[in-house]
Amino acid sequence: MNQNSLLSALLICFATVITFAQSDSNSTTPKDSIWNFEGNFQFLINQAAFNSEWQGGGTSNYSANAVVNYDINYNKGKYTWDTKILGDYGINKTKNQEFNRKTNDRLEINSTVGRQIGKSKWYTSAFMNFRTQFAKGYEFGEDANGNETRTLQTEFMSPAFTQLGLGALWKHSDDIRVNISPVTGRIITANSKFTTTQGYVDGDFFGLDQGSSIRTEFGASVNAFVKFKLMENITVGNVLGLYSNYLEDPQNVDIDYTLNLVMSVNKYISANFTFQTIYDDNAVKGFQVREVLGVGFNYDF
Repeated sequence: MNQNSLLSALLICFATVITFAQSDSNSTTPKDSIWNFEGNFQFLINQAAFNSEWQGGGTSNYSANAVVNYDINYNKGKYTWDTKILGDYGINKTKNQEFNRKTNDRLEINSTVGRQIGKSKWYTSAFMNFRTQFAKGYEFGEDANGNETRTLQTEFMSPAFTQLGLGALWKHSDDIRVNISPVTGRIITANSKFTTTQGYVDGDFFGLDQGSSIRTEFGASVNAFVKFKLMENITVGNVLGLYSNYLEDPQNVDIDYTLNLVMSVNKYISANFTFQTIYDDNAVKGFQVREVLGVGFNYDF
């Protein structure tokens, strides 16, 4: 599936999801409340072990993943302020493997302020989006002797993406909102060590020029969030971010879509499924896809 086909499919799916969610919105914000705080912490762990006599094949391993999803919503009079904080980090270790390997690594903050237009669901808005990772990321390989090697590829704040924009917000509830910003500035930052390696070519590291630690862009963005209860004890969250750079290849729209499905067994045990796909031609000429499924400890706060 190419970029345009995926973008069209995501927009159609989001429109369908919004229509469904409007009829079954599960927003927990009381009508007389100014502030609403809602969050979820999950810790998922998997482990497999085999002794030396086991004949069926397999390698002992373990993996762990921690997820934080926190919402802060403010509503008073004509003003609204919605902030979402997302944190996701996971590791995997296989027997006889020298290094741990990351399975997930994400830190993202989205915040939108709006002032209602008349009595409609539309607001004039300003938004901020910040995205980076918690820990170093490596590319793994082997040397001539068969020993495992790793090469540093990314780290905390390298890269980091910051977007600031002005536009219009359509808000049905705290759980259903779409922000459209035709005036968006984006800043990509990184440690200059990633752009000063031997043979570096302009743009190789998330669009940054050789020797540079910052890249500025100007474009348009669309950010949407939809959360609804699919059925009893099953909640579906959808986050979609689109960005087009007016100054360079505006037809190449950056896509970042995440689906998070939480299936609660009880107050402390849940199953979690996360699917994310990213298209950013400054990073790689293709789609980045991750998927996580696990059962573990769950805590709502």
